Amino acid sequence: MKRKKVITLITVALAFTMTVCGSSTAIAASELTAESKPATQYTIDANQEVYALLDFEDTAEFENATKGQIASPDTLDIYDENGKLVWSQTAYAFLDQDAPDTANPSLWRNTQLNHIYGLFEVTDGIYQVRGYDMSNVTFIKGDTGWIVVDPLMSVECAQAALALVEENLGTFPVKAVIYSHSHVDHFGGVKGIVSEEEVQAGNVQVIAPEGFEKHAVSENIYAGTAMGRRASYQYGTMLEGGETGSLAIGIGMGQSKGKTSYISPTLEITQTGEKHTIDGVEIEFQLTPGTEAPAEMNFWIESKNALWMAENCTGTLHNLYTLRGAQVRDGNAWAEYIMESLALYGDKADVVFQSHNWPHWGNDTIQEYMTNTAAVYKFINDQTLLYINEGYTETEIANMIQLPEELEKVWYTRQYYGTVSHNSKAVYEKYMGWYDGNPVHLAELTPSDYAQKLVEYFGDTDAVLEKAKEDFAKGEYQWVAQITNTLVFADPENTDARYLCADALEQLGYQAESGPWRSAYLCAAQELRNGTNTDDATRSSGNGDVFSHMTPDMILDYLGILVDTTKIPDLTFTANLILPEGNYVLRVKNGVLLYQKDTQDADADVTWTTKRAGLLSIIQKNAENVAALIQQEGDETCLTRLMDAVTVTSDYKYFNIIEP
Repeated sequence: MKRKKVITLITVALAFTMTVCGSSTAIAASELTAESKPATQYTIDANQEVYALLDFEDTAEFENATKGQIASPDTLDIYDENGKLVWSQTAYAFLDQDAPDTANPSLWRNTQLNHIYGLFEVTDGIYQVRGYDMSNVTFIKGDTGWIVVDPLMSVECAQAALALVEENLGTFPVKAVIYSHSHVDHFGGVKGIVSEEEVQAGNVQVIAPEGFEKHAVSENIYAGTAMGRRASYQYGTMLEGGETGSLAIGIGMGQSKGKTSYISPTLEITQTGEKHTIDGVEIEFQLTPGTEAPAEMNFWIESKNALWMAENCTGTLHNLYTLRGAQVRDGNAWAEYIMESLALYGDKADVVFQSHNWPHWGNDTIQEYMTNTAAVYKFINDQTLLYINEGYTETEIANMIQLPEELEKVWYTRQYYGTVSHNSKAVYEKYMGWYDGNPVHLAELTPSDYAQKLVEYFGDTDAVLEKAKEDFAKGEYQWVAQITNTLVFADPENTDARYLCADALEQLGYQAESGPWRSAYLCAAQELRNGTNTDDATRSSGNGDVFSHMTPDMILDYLGILVDTTKIPDLTFTANLILPEGNYVLRVKNGVLLYQKDTQDADADVTWTTKRAGLLSIIQKNAENVAALIQQEGDETCLTRLMDAVTVTSDYKYFNIIEP
């Protein structure tokens, strides 16, 4: 499916004009306005080079993505109960053409693949709904009903997927839900599939790997506000789909914007090799902690020779570090667990399927697919460590490291989601931390202070901008973005700096093969031009269900995070906390909250008796509920002063990223 691009006479003339007339003419092609710009000749040339690197005649992944398709609606728009659009494949109808100049043709191809949506048969008795959310939902037919694996991110999307299954395969009860790992796009839609009441009544099992709830809750809560804001850049939720807007993110078309839900597991898998028969289907589980998620598992269905690889194999290079922010993942362990899967099941598998993208069939193909996937993570881990020991810094390694040529040309290891560059930085951070050994970086100035001092040294900002315009005309977009963003941090009102920075970021976005990199570049350009996007309709509907499932320990940990110690540096007290789940002692030392479990202090300043709802009221800073739900004996000013220092992080959910 190689797409040969024809350079028009106009484009040739433009290139000639740029060469003959110098930078001034080229600068005019990039007027400093708030409008989106077309691709420059440098971007066009960079994207053309991709055709020489990759074999666009190879259609194997298209064949895998369409194999077994049972049904697909002509259009797919999913709305919530208030009429908000939470998911759309219709928005990507423009993909039925060659890659435009404003898109990396490899990412365009991946977007075309992710636009293949609907209900698919994986093998006899196993079905997937793909393209109805960022992730896939899998339906395994048991003796009497469905085993549902990874019920998407949004309730509305899960409901639509279930409706598609029932329309084409009949209506059967859901007997079990399996969460493969602790990321929200694999459990958030669960209440679109089953109800909490069905689970509590014992009619539906909810199965997850050991440690699932701890990680599912903590990741979405402790740094949830910051992750949510950064996720809007990573997934491009503020962008419209289009030739100059959002494309696929490598593991799907993007992030749905519906309601997320949560139901606690009723069964935890605690060891590899553990087998359970669910509605007549025997499933053998393989734990893979610390790979793509802190709690994750693959599974094997021997009766169908089918191997589920969760998100450990995804048909793209994944993230050892995800741009929204998360714990760094272990590339070495990731590779080892894939190789363990091969050793356990690889010689018997007829199909490998997963929670993103499409399955792969045939044992020879599976062996190669899994080996190549393991190899890229092992390469990044090992090569980065080699360079570390040769004395190179994080940024130097990120600019040096490149996959071996044969692995680089494999379609399913391309950098559509993660990149070799930022994954190598993850390995550096895992082993070496943020410090590169240069003491100049021990106590660096803040970005704004650094920018202001730099501007003082420049002396003439206008002269810097003129030089930046000249470098833009040379196609030096990374440098232009860096230097103009420095000017923005020194003076956010410098409109020319903002617009030139946006123009440079936009060209970087047009060239990016990684969907999240494209999204981040284009979101940043959008906010430089138009200001920070504060439209709630561009985000998912929050994590209230997850919030309500926090254990007392998690609530107390989160309370410690929310307390602004600088507001109460002199506050020191001891409180006994009596809960149905057990007793605690809270020791607040100069505003720092510490706690001990299963104990009480006879000399405590105050005793609080309550339920979890009372603790949650403190976090929510709801004084009325605190008064109604918490019984106090002793010094009541302790709680009042502590609550005064609680920060409502949702007030900061639209913090600036590309400017101070």
